[in-house]
Amino acid sequence: MKIICYSLTGNITRFLNRAGVDAVPLTDVGDVCEPYILVTGTFGFGEVPQPVADFLMKHHSYLRGVAASGNKNFGQNFARAGDTIAAQYNVPLLMKFELHGNEGDSILFKKKVADLDEDSRRKKVQSY
Repeated sequence: MKIICYSLTGNITRFLNRAGVDAVPLTDVGDVCEPYILVTGTFGFGEVPQPVADFLMKHHSYLRGVAASGNKNFGQNFARAGDTIAAQYNVPLLMKFELHGNEGDSILFKKKVADLDEDSRRKKVQSY
């Protein structure tokens, strides 16, 4: 499944590199015509970055899941952009991770992406 990311500080890029997954930066995405997972950071006090919000307004129909980065110093607002996007677009919040995550976060992310991808393929094959 395609992974689209938004990384202003580089934390998301470092996280995805460690996970060993290919991702397309939000700034390099044209028209979206296939399912994708969004990985984004959180700004301010739990806000969805404006470029992400603008992108989702146009391309939310293929969104299948979201993962978000944040800083635990913000307490209840930690990676809240993920909560907001998941609720607004009715997709699963795959995970939250702090800053650029750790090795365990990378392993978990790869597993969740694989599970979501397998689920999506199974639904295509099994039509009742």
